[in-house]
Amino acid sequence: MRSEVNSTKIQTIVIGGGQAGLTAGYYLAKRGLPFLILDANAQVGDAWRLRWDSLRLFTPARYAGLPGMRFPAPGASFPNKQQVADYLVEYARRFRLPVRNGIRVDRLWKENDRFIMSAGNQRFEAENVIVAMANYQVPRMPSFARELRPEIVQLHSHDYRNPSQLQEGGVLVVGVGNSGADIALEVAQSHPTWISGKESGHIPWSIETLLSRHLLFRLVRFVGHHVLTVKTPIGRRVRPKMLHRAAPLVRVKPQDLINAGAEYVPRVVGVKDGLPLLADGRVGDVQNVIWCTGYERGFSWIDLPIFDGQGDAVHDNGVVTDVPGMYFVGLHFLYAMSSATLIGVARDADRIVNAVAARSQRKKSAPAPWLLAREPRGTDELVGSATGT
Repeated sequence: MRSEVNSTKIQTIVIGGGQAGLTAGYYLAKRGLPFLILDANAQVGDAWRLRWDSLRLFTPARYAGLPGMRFPAPGASFPNKQQVADYLVEYARRFRLPVRNGIRVDRLWKENDRFIMSAGNQRFEAENVIVAMANYQVPRMPSFARELRPEIVQLHSHDYRNPSQLQEGGVLVVGVGNSGADIALEVAQSHPTWISGKESGHIPWSIETLLSRHLLFRLVRFVGHHVLTVKTPIGRRVRPKMLHRAAPLVRVKPQDLINAGAEYVPRVVGVKDGLPLLADGRVGDVQNVIWCTGYERGFSWIDLPIFDGQGDAVHDNGVVTDVPGMYFVGLHFLYAMSSATLIGVARDADRIVNAVAARSQRKKSAPAPWLLAREPRGTDELVGSATGT
């Protein structure tokens, strides 16, 4: 017996309903192109809603709006995660974007000139596919984490919400990126806290000052949006490093953590007697471990030859030239340092939708292949012309 498969056919499928997918949808709708947005989350905005409770943007609200709709908060304020989630919900509603939530694409492949996507017992077919997701989707933890004592509470930053999830006793925060620094500063208020790892630098000024909110952010935005791009020598030089390295600390500074009572320790290299083993041979006698160790690439479901030896998608500013009709929006440093942010995603989405529109127009205006055939001299020539070979 065969399971029933529901099939949907449409010109363009956008996979991912976060800011990248919604922005691509905005431009597709503006051009009058048929499309559908598929998102694995239960509702729009969940990618933000399900992060830790105290999360706030690093950029003021005046820079956080997507095309066509300003962010509804005082321009100099730093929106929290719930405000961002609510904004995305309203954005999808205002522009009547066709988002289908709870649809997780488990395989994407191509048959002839059409992309096929499966999501459980549902099937989607499209001429174009825009993957609107960040590079990294799967929480990463070291393999030795499973060797820690079962009574130790372990959380990845992906699952951390607030200190109430922790038990009494010490907390080891592993990873000193922005998530690790933010979380460590919070838990240090109620728990003895140790921070393991090496930071990748930090912005030397406070982003909360009036000078930063009204002047310095304009400078940072200009550099991240126009200077550090794939079109400039400096952008091309720093891009490979930025793709595989944690970003500098933005809001929390190392001294802030020290002032809060947190203590820096060497990196975790393994487990000894069920406890975290540090590089200097010490053992961390803690009751909680929060792994702020980033994410693995999340594109294993794409069954197409588009990846390089490191597993990164090969594209030209978001256009996959080896697979016509496939595009990316929302990747880290897709075109510029700002590409994956609320600040920079619109420019990339606009460019990609222009490429989709141009391709769709070419396909629409192209004559049927058999009309291109000359008067055939034999059956083989007729077959070759009719199949476009």
